Amino acid sequence: MLHKFKKIDPLIVLLLVAFMVISTLLLYSATLNDVTFNFDPKKLGIIYVIAIIAFLVTAAFDYRVLLKLTYYLYGVGVILLVAVYLYAPKINGARGWFRGLPFGLDFQPVELMKIILILTLAAFMARRKGEPLELLQDVVPVGLLAMIPIGLVVIQPDFGNAIILGVILLGMYWIGNIRMIYAAAGAAIFAGCAYLFIYLFKLYHEPVKEYLKAKEIPTHWMDRINTYVNPDTADKDSTYHVENAIRAIGSGSLTGEGYLNGSSIHSNFIPVTYTDSIFVVVGEEFGFVGASVLLLMYFVLIYRMILISIYCNNYAGSFIIIGIVSMLVFQIFQNVGMMIGLMPLTGITLPFISYGGTSLLINMVAMGLVMSIRMHDDKLLEEE
Repeated sequence: MLHKFKKIDPLIVLLLVAFMVISTLLLYSATLNDVTFNFDPKKLGIIYVIAIIAFLVTAAFDYRVLLKLTYYLYGVGVILLVAVYLYAPKINGARGWFRGLPFGLDFQPVELMKIILILTLAAFMARRKGEPLELLQDVVPVGLLAMIPIGLVVIQPDFGNAIILGVILLGMYWIGNIRMIYAAAGAAIFAGCAYLFIYLFKLYHEPVKEYLKAKEIPTHWMDRINTYVNPDTADKDSTYHVENAIRAIGSGSLTGEGYLNGSSIHSNFIPVTYTDSIFVVVGEEFGFVGASVLLLMYFVLIYRMILISIYCNNYAGSFIIIGIVSMLVFQIFQNVGMMIGLMPLTGITLPFISYGGTSLLINMVAMGLVMSIRMHDDKLLEEE
């Protein structure tokens, strides 16, 4: 077993350690004057230790064994999503977390479902051995496998993570060699649905919002969409977060205001800087240079993962890596994009940087899967 660890990618390991160091520094700065959050180095250390152990155990475990258990794992994932909706406490209008676990940790089942969905779709499509996907035999069943957890996440409601599951599906379709005619048809249907949704959203925004309020159904997601679709007419409370984030990042200029000197952050002008808005800390305190370095680190990480996928001789292994790449790339793009006004505001965190035990744990498990694919593919080229 130990000889297989010689095939571990040292650059990826170095990047993961660097992300942990950067995250710790940013979280300390983000919560310095935040009365709503207590920065606990001990708890953070426990989270990192658990995440590192999960990474190493997953890397050592032969991923091909997991592929044989995918449908059982899929069933467990769906059951957890149903359970969290039925029994979890409502937090900020949504049921998505199991609270009060050992060491004061929380658990968000949708994070685990992301990995399970990637494994399930990879195992299903790998049987085609690279041949184009057939509509009824492959495209439709794969879509149904993804739509079940997506629907369960939507009703929580958690639209941000539901979108991530959808992006994973698209990435898996692409690497699975979907026919262009099906891709074009799907893109046309999606564009039509998106246009219809935006049209109806603008037309019936207020009456639908009032109806939901009367039924005591959360409407914060409508305000977030309205901020993006109708920025000129959205109320100030809805645009407060994005406007202050853009202003704070802009104030960082080229090199930033300096570590622990982010005036907008420490004046609590930016909500939840330690989770969704952690990129604002980077932009304001380290400027364009610091933000560019962080994005470059992400680029190198994704580049190394794609190289491993290219040289992998197992179709399922390549599919798994591309599913993980799809998940991470979208989360990075969405999180950064919403902080600079390019994307609508969601609850999507910045991978490896934002505070969140479940998110970090699942991302480290995902990287462990990538290492497992590299370590257990006996024909993987060393010169990659």
